[in-house]
Amino acid sequence: MAEQSFSAGPLAKHSLSASELKELLGVERRGEAFLAFRDGEQALRFFTFGSGERTSATIGRRGEADLALRWDGEVSGLHVELHRVGGELTIVDDGLSTNGTYVNGERISARQRLRDGDLIRVGRTTLEYRAAQATLVEETVAASEQVVVRLTDMQRQVLIALCRPYRDGAYATPATNREIAGELFLSVDAVKLHLRAMFAKFGLGELAQNQKRAGLAEQALRSGAITHRDLEK
Repeated sequence: MAEQSFSAGPLAKHSLSASELKELLGVERRGEAFLAFRDGEQALRFFTFGSGERTSATIGRRGEADLALRWDGEVSGLHVELHRVGGELTIVDDGLSTNGTYVNGERISARQRLRDGDLIRVGRTTLEYRAAQATLVEETVAASEQVVVRLTDMQRQVLIALCRPYRDGAYATPATNREIAGELFLSVDAVKLHLRAMFAKFGLGELAQNQKRAGLAEQALRSGAITHRDLEK
């Protein structure tokens, strides 16, 4: 099967501005499947498949396509189709396109199920797929803990950096926003946005502001969302 090299996806952790990160968090909160991509002006855009009765969508250069990539001359008028099957999305290119459709660098020749985080290449445009929240398998936590929290890739990285000082003992102090930003090459504002989202996910909204960071670190380690092995990496 032919292969094509891929650039980083549109949601790569170092590529998002604070405003884009805020917009991404808003889209994720809806819990619906979506595609993220950058338009001809390199602005971050989202295409939401929706949670209603829609069972298919088209991607192409024509204005009639559900997702019209008019700026990309390497995209065919009707390039590829998306289908909802049993709550999952599949992508289909049965010879529709001239230049082919690639998922994670491999050209597809028929129907393929999409998985959370897949990178789809049509023409010169890379789209990143995020699955509907209800279809994701939640992370396994300790049996004694009833809290199950779904984290995005970047939220997990921020959480690991927050907890990093605990690798040397339980009486550590969580990393500061500046320390986390330095480790992950993010802005401090971006770190704050991720932490606020996780305070809500872990149900820490009622804690005093000066207790939330330690509470988040302790709950993450206690529940198994983050392990001491993660802190050594």
